[in-house]
Amino acid sequence: MKLMFISDIHGSLHWLEKALEKAEQEQPHTLVILGDFLYHGPRNPLPDGYDPQGVAARLNAYGKSLVAVRGNCDAEVDQMLLQFPMMGDYVLILHEGRKIYATHGHGFSIDNLPALSAGDIFIQGHTHLPVADVKEGVFLLNPGSISLPKENNPNSYATLENGVFTIKDFAGNTVKQISL
Repeated sequence: MKLMFISDIHGSLHWLEKALEKAEQEQPHTLVILGDFLYHGPRNPLPDGYDPQGVAARLNAYGKSLVAVRGNCDAEVDQMLLQFPMMGDYVLILHEGRKIYATHGHGFSIDNLPALSAGDIFIQGHTHLPVADVKEGVFLLNPGSISLPKENNPNSYATLENGVFTIKDFAGNTVKQISL
């Protein structure tokens, strides 16, 4: 079962369309969105193609194949536009015999982990930085940001399939990869 992860859309219909094109190519069983759906946030510039209502409409078309969590820029008013649940701070996913703790990263984070066991997976967005690492047996992952990457990283998304987590840019290049 293939999972695809995106994070930090920040209202960019332009980058969401690119991510959904990749989802059509990747054919994941589930698309996991790690928060910050519609609003760009007060510290961020407006991303390319800023269109929160357009983002909501496009995501609603995928609602049945989405798993989503709330980001620090998301609010109850966003949930009113989105037809799938996205206000949870985290979601637990059982995947290929592993527990995945998926969250945005503004509460629990790679630097402030919840109680996890060796072999478990912690994945977050929030920092806009791609991460594929392991610490004390816990896999630490971040797909980066599709719309507003930081520190000269490319716009990126990630897949998890057959025990391999791969962060990719939109040209199809592997940014980072780790075998779980």
